[in-house]
Amino acid sequence: MNETNPWGFHPTGFGIEPGMSYFLTKNRIMNYLKSINPYSGEMIREYREFSDEHIAAAIDRSYHAFSSFRSTSCNHRAELMLEMATRLKEDARKYGELITTEMGKPIGEAVEEVEKCAWVCKYYARHAGGFLTGRREETDASESYIRYEPLGPVLAIMPWNFPFWQVFRFTAPALMAGNTVLLKHASNTQGCAHAIEELVNESGFPGEVFINLVIGSPRVKKVIVHPAVQAVTLTGSEAAGRSVASLAGENLKKTVLELGGSNAFVVLDDADLEHAIDTAIKARLQNGGQSCIAAKRFILTPGIYESFVSMLQERLKKMLPGDPMDPETWLGPLSSEKQARDVEDQVVRSTEQGAELLMGGKRDGTFFEPTMVTGVEPGMAVFDEEVFGPVFAIARADSPEHALELSNRSVFGLGVQVFSRSDQHAALFIKEAREGSVFITDMVKSDHRLPFGGIKHSGYGRELSGEGIREFVNIKTIYKKS
Repeated sequence: MNETNPWGFHPTGFGIEPGMSYFLTKNRIMNYLKSINPYSGEMIREYREFSDEHIAAAIDRSYHAFSSFRSTSCNHRAELMLEMATRLKEDARKYGELITTEMGKPIGEAVEEVEKCAWVCKYYARHAGGFLTGRREETDASESYIRYEPLGPVLAIMPWNFPFWQVFRFTAPALMAGNTVLLKHASNTQGCAHAIEELVNESGFPGEVFINLVIGSPRVKKVIVHPAVQAVTLTGSEAAGRSVASLAGENLKKTVLELGGSNAFVVLDDADLEHAIDTAIKARLQNGGQSCIAAKRFILTPGIYESFVSMLQERLKKMLPGDPMDPETWLGPLSSEKQARDVEDQVVRSTEQGAELLMGGKRDGTFFEPTMVTGVEPGMAVFDEEVFGPVFAIARADSPEHALELSNRSVFGLGVQVFSRSDQHAALFIKEAREGSVFITDMVKSDHRLPFGGIKHSGYGRELSGEGIREFVNIKTIYKKS
């Protein structure tokens, strides 16, 4: 070990990620992460990827920052967190425009995303102290109690679809617990990543407690295996989750995984149909359908099936995609042309498997029309897979019990929303739905006051609320005997 690299970590090799540009200079490969406006197709900026030496140095800086940051008081951290919340609120429009430019989210949704980040910062500033207060237990010792202590540097691997919210819903509790953060953000939202790093520093947090690692996915392994990194949280695909969990497991490091979802939107005969339609549109089209918690499989019982489909179709005909910077736009482009092609492929495969394309299904570059596919059954792509786009996959159920069965017929288990006036039907889903959350007569959403996460292929662990902040602490038992 030495002063500049106390862990003796000397990574080797370079990875080339699809979508990166690179060139050779002095016999070394220089990688660049590209940020491209999905609406205009214009290059926004290229970001030079960290070298192996830069990665190791950043991790070491994070560890050294932790050695002092862990000792700061919760009250002091709360003051800094409240300052960050104020800055987020004041500059919500500026940050919203950055989000929209990089990944195409309609500007109204982007501003709301930033404001939600301010909300979570305020929440943890006010409640972290209570969540982390130790407790005494009566045992045969003269004194026994539990302490909650920070772990150290935690790697956060975050996606492009909510480029601010996904970062802040981890960062706010992580910093309030006294950890330091190493961010590996999506390659196409590096502008957001840099802005967040700058914001943390400008809010008064000590330097190096939040470091943005400018790296592509192939370089993540070098960070996970570094002995200074104590844990990993990932929001992303099922494949990414498997890879990260496997590597972290080999190195005996704690992980929290928030992966994909194929949430059912169940409407029973006794539902308020107008309310269900209004909510269905919001639940499916949020972020252009590019959300793990978006409603994806619409399961309808016979009494409302025809009316629901007809009413929904009429509403969707009026929702044309447009410029995401226009405040009147409901549906912007998808994040990339590849993403739009993937959705197109899922729809085509489903119709080949017997589903009926009722409306939409057309792609124009990064844009994808609001689409309705009926006659959907298990075994079809739009039922079995996660569809990250504005596709309403509609299945028919014979009864509430059959609707529950179809809802559970998924490898995912993030959440389900059920629309019914019956307490008995609600109780059925609350008890029997194999999901991380059950929402009755409202859309599935994340709320900082409630734990959020999934089961099955949707991952494990929880974010938000008290459960979320305690995911990345050492729960230490103290036992003293006279």
